Amino acid sequence: MSLGHALARIIAEYPEARLDPPANHPLGSVLRKGAPDEVRRILGADAGLLVKGSAGRGAHWASVPWIAVLDPAVTTSPTRGYYLVYLVPAAAEAVHLALVQGTVAALREHGAGAQAALRASGERLRGVLADFAGRLPVREIRLGGGGELPGGYEAAHILGLTYGIGALGDERRLRRDLETGLAAYRALKARGGLAAVPGRDVRDLPRDDRVTVFGHPKR
Repeated sequence: MSLGHALARIIAEYPEARLDPPANHPLGSVLRKGAPDEVRRILGADAGLLVKGSAGRGAHWASVPWIAVLDPAVTTSPTRGYYLVYLVPAAAEAVHLALVQGTVAALREHGAGAQAALRASGERLRGVLADFAGRLPVREIRLGGGGELPGGYEAAHILGLTYGIGALGDERRLRRDLETGLAAYRALKARGGLAAVPGRDVRDLPRDDRVTVFGHPKR
């Protein structure tokens, strides 16, 4: 199974799969193991990164299934910090490769103002990563499905790419784009993470400004 094949299968089969109980469903295995294994294969065993996939929790399918790449020096959970992720919209034959901020931590910290806070932070971080704008040009994503989490993911987006299902047959492109996304992830970490300001070196930040953003230590 290639990464493109795994993603295309998730896009094509997820709407119908959600009509059945998720327990032991074969598509759940693709999301939790098959697709993450393909991402790990591309990244290599020595990357020092965590790769996790989710089809939901317990008896409920996820409104937005995902496969995330996490740097454990930044975060070990997609609820906080920032990370690279494949997000599958609820009602579109597409998948987003996105660098995003942790949504759940922002919801806990800001409540009803979480989406506005995430969008403002995302706009600032796009300035920090302006050198990636041409290679990761998608500034906004649409996930559909309603609910707090899909809207939060949309607001948490920083930059990335969107693939139609027909574009997933080009494995070489997927590999190249994943490497570009990872480079942007590492660049954000090197430039100060969620505390970064365009044109400002992280070493210039007062130490008190490195404590917490959306529930996670600033790096």
